[in-house]
Amino acid sequence: MKLVSYQTEDSAHLGVFVNGNIYNLNSCDKLLPDNMNEFLQGGEVLMERALKIDAQIKSGEITPKMEVFFELLAPVPHPTSCRDAYAFRQHVAAARRNRGLEMIAAFDEFPIFYFTNHNAIQGPGEIECMPDHFHKLDFELEIAVVIGKQGRNFTAAEADDYIAGFMIMNDMSARQLQMEEMQLNLGPAKGKDFSTVIGPWLVTPDELEAYKTAPKAGHTGYAYDLNMTCTVNGVQVSTGNVADMDWTFAEIIERCAYGADVLPGDVIGSGTVGTGCFLELNGTGLLNDPNYQPQWLQDGDEIEMEITGLGRLINVIKKVDSDFSILALKK
Repeated sequence: MKLVSYQTEDSAHLGVFVNGNIYNLNSCDKLLPDNMNEFLQGGEVLMERALKIDAQIKSGEITPKMEVFFELLAPVPHPTSCRDAYAFRQHVAAARRNRGLEMIAAFDEFPIFYFTNHNAIQGPGEIECMPDHFHKLDFELEIAVVIGKQGRNFTAAEADDYIAGFMIMNDMSARQLQMEEMQLNLGPAKGKDFSTVIGPWLVTPDELEAYKTAPKAGHTGYAYDLNMTCTVNGVQVSTGNVADMDWTFAEIIERCAYGADVLPGDVIGSGTVGTGCFLELNGTGLLNDPNYQPQWLQDGDEIEMEITGLGRLINVIKKVDSDFSILALKK
């Protein structure tokens, strides 16, 4: 099942995406809420009701009215939190190599994550950026999960059962802001807090059964053989596979839930796939060729991300009409 959040006029709604059309779930079953957050709070009971409606639409048992005029939103427009992990060794190793650093041994010891701005979540469409964001503006190609039930202190062997669904994530990054503030060893803040894009829909785990594969040796949880690509202005710049994750989502969620609740609606990103951002690509390019011309996102650029089974997530960069700069405020 593909769950969507969409807007008609001034109201947001919850629907299913079937054969290219969107159908409102609440209009099919009045016991289903008309927004994603309430739906996720309802847990497995409401998920089963929605799966039944989805199956009835696909079989032709019911033929509800489809939505015609709407704007697609982030599948979870108001997540309870948003974490981003660091699961792809290839990306970490390449980024460190490009800076003349050895691979950090701690990467293989435990999964890590940071909290980002859950109030800056958005879906397909324009990404508004301030002038300072354009100092090395970057995308990050990722996959994300959404938590479907509350829990804490459970093991990785149990953690996959807490996943309500999967979606594409684009963790936007303003690299100059990020690199300057991370010199103080506190992690990314202004370099990351202006936009995190998820979508186009939330795909339930049953749709990915055929893509399951074994995790990396010594790891626990499900892995998925899903191709990942990103194009900028129609030119492919990144390619990878979800199965390249060294740390599984199960292991990441286990760590998230240690001594703390994970909640329905929590979004957890995988971290960047290898080749999945300009920071890595530019570093590798310059390492191999001193005359390499680095590329960063510009006003008007179109970013299209695609992951097998999860659809396409398309955004366009838009520069805000402002000359306000926090970089200019540095002492």
